[in-house]
Amino acid sequence: MSIELPLFPLSTVLFPGAALSLRIFEQRYLDMVRDCTRNDQGFGVICAWPAQPDRPARHARIGCEAIIVDFSTLDDGLLGLQCEGRRRFRIVETRAREDGLLIGRVDWLPPEPAVAVPARFSVLQTLMQELLRHRETAAGLDVDLDDASELGRRLAALLPLHTDHAQALLEITDPLGRLEAIISLLQEQNSDDGPDH
Repeated sequence: MSIELPLFPLSTVLFPGAALSLRIFEQRYLDMVRDCTRNDQGFGVICAWPAQPDRPARHARIGCEAIIVDFSTLDDGLLGLQCEGRRRFRIVETRAREDGLLIGRVDWLPPEPAVAVPARFSVLQTLMQELLRHRETAAGLDVDLDDASELGRRLAALLPLHTDHAQALLEITDPLGRLEAIISLLQEQNSDDGPDH
């Protein structure tokens, strides 16, 4: 069943379980945060692309719910939010409120099945272990390296991926398919970084 969710278009992709820090200064988003806090609900983060000479501004149809876990007043006086990604959703339709806040009618995507990580993806488990050795990455991060869905989403959130690639990984519904896609992206990146022949 569809529900209404306030939407926050950003130039980033939020994954379930991933952390997101925001600085809020526009009144419509301050009002959104107040309403979310009052009603104990989240808001939707959707990846947005600015207008180009050959195409208008656009946003993704699949996004991730953000739950506010902490907030504070920053040194510059703005509102700082610490959020965490929860459930993915598909946008059915959108409308804009008078203040410009985008409201989406959304359907929640079903949770992904728990699937063990096959041996052929052990290189990704090793990569995740390496990332977790860095204090900044590991802070507050608990990853089940044997769960294909969790491993794939955590890697997708942590790796320096192009926005289009990250969005494509968010939209994949098969945990093993996401791991395959990450392997392909890493191989592509390595070949791009290699010496010119």
